[in-house]
Amino acid sequence: MRTYHRQARRAIRALDGRIDAVRAAEIWECALDARWDGTERWFHGDLAQGNLLLDGGHLAGVIDFGTCGVGDTSCDLAVAWTLLTADGRRALRERLPVDDATWARGRGWALWKTLVSYAHAPDDGEAAANSRRILAEIFGEYTDGGRSTGEDQP
Repeated sequence: MRTYHRQARRAIRALDGRIDAVRAAEIWECALDARWDGTERWFHGDLAQGNLLLDGGHLAGVIDFGTCGVGDTSCDLAVAWTLLTADGRRALRERLPVDDATWARGRGWALWKTLVSYAHAPDDGEAAANSRRILAEIFGEYTDGGRSTGEDQP
């Protein structure tokens, strides 16, 4: 995520007045500060709506492995804020073996992607509306107690 730090900060500045820039910066810094144990694992890298195949409302497959790699899997958690409702996100969190730090980094990935998209979208378009929805999910979950950076984890 540190690779995208300048880009995220530019987007926060560009969106100041349209979003809670102070809260966005706080969430971003929380994600950057969240410890990663350094254990590299396979990640998809682009778990977006168009890359998830459904059958009868159930996940049937994942496509487009062009950005997959080995490293910190938290990038794949961005889907929790970009596609899921608060209830869906809670269910995902309960079922995944991830600590608070990984969750905070996942939230950071969702924030970065959304900020950059929103900063480049016409404010009256569908992309901006979707960005506002996702930011509401991110800000709401963070405010409801998702601030932990994993310092309380063993």
